[in-house]
Amino acid sequence: MRIAVIGAGAVGALIARELTRYEADVLLFEREADVGWGVTKANSAIVHGGFHEAPDTVRARFCAPGNAMYEGLCRELDVPFRRVGAYVLAFGEEELAVLRELQAQGEENGVPGLEIHSREEVLAREPHVNPEVRAGLWSPTVGITEPWTVAIAAVENAVANGLKLHLAEEVTGIEVRAGRVQAVVTGKGRYPVDAVVNAAGLFADRIAEMAGLKEPVLFPRRGEYILLDKAASGLVRSVLFPAPTEKSKGILVLPTVDGGVLLGPTAEDLPRGAREAVETTPEGLRRVVEGARRLVPGVDLSQAIKTFAGLRPESPQEDFVVGPTVVKGFYQAAAMRSPGLTAAPAIAKWLACEVMASELSLSRRGSFNPIRKGIPRVAELSEAEWEELIRKDPRYGRIVCFCNRVTEGEIVEAIRRGARSLDGVKFRTRAGFGRCQGGFCTDRILQILARELGVEPEEVPLRDPSSPLVMGKVRP
Repeated sequence: MRIAVIGAGAVGALIARELTRYEADVLLFEREADVGWGVTKANSAIVHGGFHEAPDTVRARFCAPGNAMYEGLCRELDVPFRRVGAYVLAFGEEELAVLRELQAQGEENGVPGLEIHSREEVLAREPHVNPEVRAGLWSPTVGITEPWTVAIAAVENAVANGLKLHLAEEVTGIEVRAGRVQAVVTGKGRYPVDAVVNAAGLFADRIAEMAGLKEPVLFPRRGEYILLDKAASGLVRSVLFPAPTEKSKGILVLPTVDGGVLLGPTAEDLPRGAREAVETTPEGLRRVVEGARRLVPGVDLSQAIKTFAGLRPESPQEDFVVGPTVVKGFYQAAAMRSPGLTAAPAIAKWLACEVMASELSLSRRGSFNPIRKGIPRVAELSEAEWEELIRKDPRYGRIVCFCNRVTEGEIVEAIRRGARSLDGVKFRTRAGFGRCQGGFCTDRILQILARELGVEPEEVPLRDPSSPLVMGKVRP
């Protein structure tokens, strides 16, 4: 039996991993040159509690269970995860009423530990919060992670369990005959399959159309962000939300797992054709600053090291489209707007069971190994652990990225695991993610990539073959 998953973001990667637990051939198709480069690479990286979701939604069904799975999942995959908790802050009577509504909603959704804290309690935990705060809804189960690392780790583990990964291979057609899926077609060939799972992110509507379906209808919603340096790490301990609007959860201030602080996002609906519009705008960044400073007045923009934008797939119903369809063998994991990252583990488990029970009736594979060991992070090791690593491989003693203390050993290991570009190394090691944003380490990483891949430096791209970084030598 053969199953194709389309899309190697966090959702598709976790579904593919879950499917490799069963006696089936699993194929994962990704149009990008690497894993997690779509919606997954540019979002708030929050594992939500589940109190924002209306109880009658698919989002509510999967959010709190997905949250509960994250500790175990990240332990198996060796992915960073911190349960930092979150406050939704109220600055007036109307917003205080919203907190009570969110608390009741969260309790109906099964979110544990929700409490409304007084101004004094909020400021005791978060002293940099705007002193005009009236109260805060505290949710202790909210966490933070690295979404792209979740995707990379899930794919690595799935490949170790037999997954066949097809990168830079865009799906161009779905063959359906007599109401049943027959094959997936790409620019490289035709693949007969028994089932297809559509987890194609911003392009899931186009994949569904290939199978003859009219849902989901998607449009991109752009969110702009500002990232602050690790020097700002003492600014907040928890995720800080404003009272939500009908459109979004608002502009947040939150810690990142590697010690920085993230501000954003905005929520700007774009035309359906603007699925590559990841540029930032002066107006959007101005709104980020205003929204962040409403929560934390002391936000210091001199500590900003990067601005960026991400796109998320929105739909008119503002809900996930998950499960079987009228086309036999075609399953959806689409319209994965927030909290898609949070819900992903629960959706993956449920959908894999649906596919196997409804279509294939296959048994679990006894040889499945859920454990994946990540690349050692020298910056997180004790001195003794680092010295032991250097004894085994001296390359771990040569620092390449000084901002994030990333060594040559880590970069070589990232290449061994599949990095073929500057971004491939960056998302696996954090080299280039620090204060200088690659200003001092890019040249050295380029040389290491060229050496390890056996190519010339001008053949090493930033992302994929269409994005060369250098054009050649200026002198012999």
